[in-house]
Amino acid sequence: MKIVAWNKLDSAGRSHLLARPALETSAELRQTVGAIMQTVRRGGDQAVADFGRKFDGRPPARLLASPEDLTSAAGELDTDLLQAIDTAIGTVTRFHETARPRDQVVETAAGVTCEARWRALDPVGLYVPAGTAPLPSTAIMLGVPARLAGCQQIVLATPPGTDGRADAAVRYIAHRLEIDTVLVAGGAQAIAAMAYGTESVPKVVRVFGPGNRFVAEAKRQAAEDPAGATMDLPAGPSEVMVLADQSAEPDFVAMDLLSQAEHGPDSQVFLVTDSATLAREVVRSLNRLSAELPRAETARQALEHGAIITVDQLTEGVDVANDYAPEHLIIACANARELCEGITSAGSVFLGHYTPEALGDYISGTNHVLPTGGWARSYGGLSLTDFMRRMTVQEATPEGLRTLGPDGARLAAHEGLDAHRLAIQLRLDRLRESSL
Repeated sequence: MKIVAWNKLDSAGRSHLLARPALETSAELRQTVGAIMQTVRRGGDQAVADFGRKFDGRPPARLLASPEDLTSAAGELDTDLLQAIDTAIGTVTRFHETARPRDQVVETAAGVTCEARWRALDPVGLYVPAGTAPLPSTAIMLGVPARLAGCQQIVLATPPGTDGRADAAVRYIAHRLEIDTVLVAGGAQAIAAMAYGTESVPKVVRVFGPGNRFVAEAKRQAAEDPAGATMDLPAGPSEVMVLADQSAEPDFVAMDLLSQAEHGPDSQVFLVTDSATLAREVVRSLNRLSAELPRAETARQALEHGAIITVDQLTEGVDVANDYAPEHLIIACANARELCEGITSAGSVFLGHYTPEALGDYISGTNHVLPTGGWARSYGGLSLTDFMRRMTVQEATPEGLRTLGPDGARLAAHEGLDAHRLAIQLRLDRLRESSL
């Protein structure tokens, strides 16, 4: 990674340094995904299976995992992994259940009551990737808040493994969370099946979960179609920014950078530090530690377009972080919690020297489905309320209509909406005539 002095860059240079790679949404990609979506809408289950054969080289053993596939999954896993999964489900449950919103009832004026009621979305679709490896942690991050929100019908889609079945850990998680509909399919065809429904897959109202460019494009197209399904968060390549001072351990920092770099060559990794010594030591650690990784070449490609940014003081580093709005922000500083008070734009923040980003990916309890591409300026990470919708209810008594009706009618008249005005005025006239 190159070392760059922040205060030697002009505004254009700073913007260029922090620029994200352009997301691939070529006309060819849009056309390819659109054709897949339309074919699945017409062909249903058979089309999904055919695309599995075409893109994966094999159809799934079953398009939907059988009840036996789900109940037997525990027997295919070692006890240590089962314990780790159960622990993660427990911590994610404990954190997310505290975010359950409460219904509200407010008397806004004499005789007028307004309510806010929260209702679970149903059905919902969860996409769990399995590109270079299955991601059971994503099944936990999606499935737990969906269940806590009260979603009754959940479809979990995940690509088949070499045996034509869904990953055993993902099947075990589905069974633990009482998710009975597991679609053994990936890619745009799985998104289409959930967004539009097939003979076996119910149509969902929202699709959640990360995926490759085909999955992202399919979610986008489905969300733009009134007949499709909405999507969760804007997502792109994974990102981490580490804000560190001289108290940081170089090997820890380097491995935090590498843990995101190994996701893919387009991952974004930055270190911001006020210590020139730490910057040099981290470069040495990166060179040594990256050689030991199975995905070393992938990580090196990501590091090539990352940077170590040196600042004069850490408060400048906070400004850099807020400007970049990273998916993950690690504050590896002696006064980490104090510096965090100045952070306004980040998907998830990790404080101190013993809180690796990987802890949040798997087991701390927060959600690892986070906004990327700078969307952390306006979006938060996935939460229980993303699986819910807020519905308002209001009721006016005759007294309430007399209290607020005249002003409501005046506002309608000012806007030139006479039917609105009369909808109020006719009732007021009736009340006056009947002396209610």
